[in-house]
Parts: sequence; C-alpha cells; structure tokens
Amino acid sequence: MCGFTGFVGKLENREEVLVNMMNTIIHRGPDSEGRYIDEDAALGFRRLSIIDLSAEGDQPLYNEDRSMALVFNGEIYNYQELRAELLAAGHRFSSNTDSETLLHGYEEWGSRLLSRLRGMYAFVIWDIKNKKLFAARDMFGIKPLYYAQMNGTLFFGSEIKSFLVHPKFDKVFNEGALGNYLSFQFVPTNETFFKGVFCLQPGHFLQYKEGKIKITRYFEPHFTGDCKKSFKEVVDDVEAVMKDSVEKHKISDVEVASYLSSGVDSSYLTWLGQVDRTYTVGFDEGKYSEIQDAKEFAASIHMKNTAKVITPEEYWDNLSDIQYYMDEPVADPAAIALYFLSREAAKDVKVVLSGEGSDELFGGYNIYCEPMEHTGFNKIPMPVRRLLGKFAEYCLPRGMKGRGFLMRHGKTLEERYFANATNIFTEREANKLLKNGCRPQIQKITKPLYDRVQGKDPVTKMQYVDLHLWLVHDILMKGDKMGMANSIEVRVPFLDREVMKLAETLPLSYKVRAPKTKVALRGAAERVIRSKTAKKKKLGFPIPIRVWLREDKYYSIVKEMFLSDDAKRFFNTKLLVKMLDDHKNCRNKNEKTDNSRKIWAVYIFLVWYQRFFGEQSGTGQF
Repeated sequence: MCGFTGFVGKLENREEVLVNMMNTIIHRGPDSEGRYIDEDAALGFRRLSIIDLSAEGDQPLYNEDRSMALVFNGEIYNYQELRAELLAAGHRFSSNTDSETLLHGYEEWGSRLLSRLRGMYAFVIWDIKNKKLFAARDMFGIKPLYYAQMNGTLFFGSEIKSFLVHPKFDKVFNEGALGNYLSFQFVPTNETFFKGVFCLQPGHFLQYKEGKIKITRYFEPHFTGDCKKSFKEVVDDVEAVMKDSVEKHKISDVEVASYLSSGVDSSYLTWLGQVDRTYTVGFDEGKYSEIQDAKEFAASIHMKNTAKVITPEEYWDNLSDIQYYMDEPVADPAAIALYFLSREAAKDVKVVLSGEGSDELFGGYNIYCEPMEHTGFNKIPMPVRRLLGKFAEYCLPRGMKGRGFLMRHGKTLEERYFANATNIFTEREANKLLKNGCRPQIQKITKPLYDRVQGKDPVTKMQYVDLHLWLVHDILMKGDKMGMANSIEVRVPFLDREVMKLAETLPLSYKVRAPKTKVALRGAAERVIRSKTAKKKKLGFPIPIRVWLREDKYYSIVKEMFLSDDAKRFFNTKLLVKMLDDHKNCRNKNEKTDNSRKIWAVYIFLVWYQRFFGEQSGTGQF
C-alpha cells in the first residue's frame, strides 16, 4: 500500500517540485520513498511496506532493460500465479513484489492484463522509449487515481493535494460541482471540486501520448441473475468464494486485523479471517454505539476487540484536518468516525479487513426492499400517484408522517432513486439554497446508468446505480482516504473479481425477500456465526449529528459558519440559518423536523472550502 504522484511535461526544477508533491502524501507511505525523473516525466512514490519488506520492493520499479517505470498503489492477490506464467514466458524478475507483476504483465499482454488481475489497484507505467503513459484503476474503484491536464502538463496521483504545489497547476474552485454535491452528498461524476481535475473511473484505463488523453472502459458489471442452483447450493458457493477471497486478502508479511461493527458483513469477515485483533468505535450515546454488541461478538469467537468511544469534542475538533485528508468533501458523517477507527487500528497494525461492498453485490441496503413493499399502493395509476406526490411535497408540512412516502411513490424508480443517501437536498431545495446557478442535475447523471440495465428487476437497477455512484464516491472514497490518513491499508474481500462473478448470477430471491436483505450471504454467515448477528438488520454507522446540532455549543459553531463570507458567496444564508433553527427548535416529540443531513452537507463543504480555498488556506498539512 502506498501513494504516488507525478507529471509529464517540461519544468526546470522538476526534482524539487516532485519531492514537494511527494511530501504532501507522506501519510500514504511513511516507510520509504522513490522517484524517477527524465526530461519528459517525473514519477514519485511513497511506500507503506506490507509485502516484501526489503528495499527491493521500493518503487519506481523497472523492466529488464529499464525502458518502462512503474508506480503502483494497491495489492494484486493473484500475483503469484501471474508471476509463474510470466517467468515461463521468459520475463526476469528482480523482486518478490506483486508490483513487478504489473510491469511484466503489461509488457506481455498490454491492456489485456487488466482483465486478469484480482486485487485493488491504481498504477501508472511510463514507457520511456515511446514517451507514452498508461494508467489504470481497479474494477470497483477501491484505490483512487486523479489526473489533470493544464499548461502543457499532465498531472497524475493518488491524491489531488499533491498537484497543488506544482507551479503549472492552476488551483481553481469548480463551482459547477456544488449543486450535485448537495443532492448526492458527494460529487457523483468524474469531476472534482478542483476545476480541471478528474478521477479516473473504476474499470477504466488511461493512455497519454503527445498531449492527448484517451480513456477506455475495460470492465462493466453484468447482473444476469441466471443462477439455477438451489438455495443450499448457492449458499455453498457463497461460503466457498468468500473463504477464498479472505484467504487471498490475508496475503501479507505483516499482521492483518479487522474492523468490527455489530453487523453481519464485518462479523462474517472477522470469523473467516481468524484474525487476532478487531477494532470498533462508537459514541457514548446509547443507540449511537455498536461497541457492546461488537465486544460480545468478538468474545463469542474468542477474538480480541479494542474499542474507542469518540467524544463529541474530538469529532468536531478534527473536522478540518479530516477534510484535508479527504481531498474533497463527502458529507457522510461516518467518514469522520472511520478516521478515528483507522487511527486506533494503526497503533498496532498496518492492514485491516473491512466489509465494504457487501451491500452493493449481495443486495444489502434496507431501501432495496422498498420496490417489493406497498405493492397495493403501487397499483394506483402513475398519474394519480404523481399528483399525490406533488401535493405532499408542496402542501404537507415537512416531517409529517407519510409525506416522504407519497413523494417517493409519486415517481418511478428511475426518477426517485439516485443513491443510498437519504434526507439530502431535493433539486428544488438545492435550487432555492444556491445563489449562483450551479444547479443539480440528478437525472442527467443517473439516466445513462438506468439505460444500461433496462429490463432488470428494481433491486438490480438500484445495485447498479449504487455500484457506480454511492460505492465509488462515498464508501470507497472515505475508506481509502481515512485509512491512508493514518498509514493503514484497508482491504475489502467482498470487492473481489471472483466474488463479483458469483454475485452477478444471483436471482432476486437470493438477494432480497422483503424485509430480509442479503439472503444468500446471511445464509452462509449463519452457518458459522451466531444467529443474532447474521440476521441483524443493517444499521449503517450511527452518528449522533442530529442530537449534537440541537446543543447550543455545536449549533453556535455551525451558525457562525453559515454566516461567514464563504457561505454568503454560495448560499442564501437566511435559508441556511432557518434550516438550522428549525432543526434546533424541534424538540417536541410530535414534531419530526430533521434537517441534520442537509445542515451537515453544507457545513462540511464550508469546512473543506475554508481549508483549501479560504484566506488562510495553504498546501501544507497543518
């Protein structure tokens, strides 16, 4: 695990600039560094030693005649099989790393290498002789890869912040991304909040030569649902493929631990991995803590659990630094909790297993049950439901029971479902709040995705949308950035090529039978872990934001931010303050106004904006 950065383009003090770029991502790889520089390109690397702890694992790596240089972030779990095949083909290896397999594999197979890889990765190969760059990102988007082309220079790297110190990089805020951010709680496209900077999408590779970029998709999920096996046979298959995936994800020369919540995903992985240590965080506020359940489960399988209670003070005090590590704002309160979870684990280990991706592959989100519920209401003709939905949106008071239901069911699935996040701004709400015309365009983003899964059942459509939006830009974004902020590698065995092959074949009844989700996966888990955990309804990562925003201390902090000059630049601040006041003053149990997620989305954006674009912003860490 590591981080890389670099550029292609002319520059006089190129080594000094490259070192400065590398220093901004030292948290991704504190163990060692390496760089390659020629008159055309500069590649920088920071290493976190996990496989092949010797210096021969340092990057950049080169092929036999040193005509190609590689920088790589991630792990290739089938590298030993690929290495044997490449040795038989005549390639000579200088190290025992998985990294070098990519270099020789690219020599042997070109871009066809990507369809053979099992792992998580973002990598860049510089073809020195042909002055051509090849870059690729894994099929799920587990590892990040950003690029930008400006002022005659191509920039590439694991984190955007590494570009900011380059003299030819123009740091310009991309206001056009703000509208979509408010509706999704993240930027849902390949754009970023830095104008001209893009993220390479999952399952894509990039080629660059003579100033021209070409991007090609090499992987797309195809949910066929064509499995004809019995339920027992499918559960057998799930059990087998998950055992194999966890075994592969445990390949390491250092200890591997596990994150542990109270849910089925992390609990099943923990049992399969037979790790010695598990880590949990929570809050000292009743339902906002999973610590007790996690400790009970760890004890039930005789594993050690280390738990940390996050105080409100440290949660709020670290927000600015956490936004620095994130590169871009993600208004998911769980991102901050993940920072503390990874920080706790990093005291003991460098590698942890985590349960991301299970819900998208196996059908785990509670909202996936919605299309199979209320079927009687859904028989009402759509024109009538649309009228009821409009009436609810414009005439019923916010928070009134049934309002959200009527609004959702007054639209088709394609119109109403765009991500797993809830209670974020509708397009109408965002348009009223924004001052400068950077309006959200939800349908423009989701329609191409729905078009590719026409004819599929509703759950499969939702999975497909979440795989491309929620998983990439929220779940995996925060998982990588918060882990690497603490120099810890997060491995996700559910997001594996072989697991995906099985998940693609599952029929609807093996994924969701309302109100039950992840039917086949839970069947496999229940064979080996306690039924209470295997059957537990998905909780998510509970954060008491709603409660804190009604306390004077945190209300005042947010209000001050909402009245700042930065807020006035983008938002109707009167509406911001009213939204905050309405939330704070809703203390009567009969009132249900909960603006916490909307407030948090705006507040986190402003915290991030001040860190990167405010008057006191800089490119240094602190």
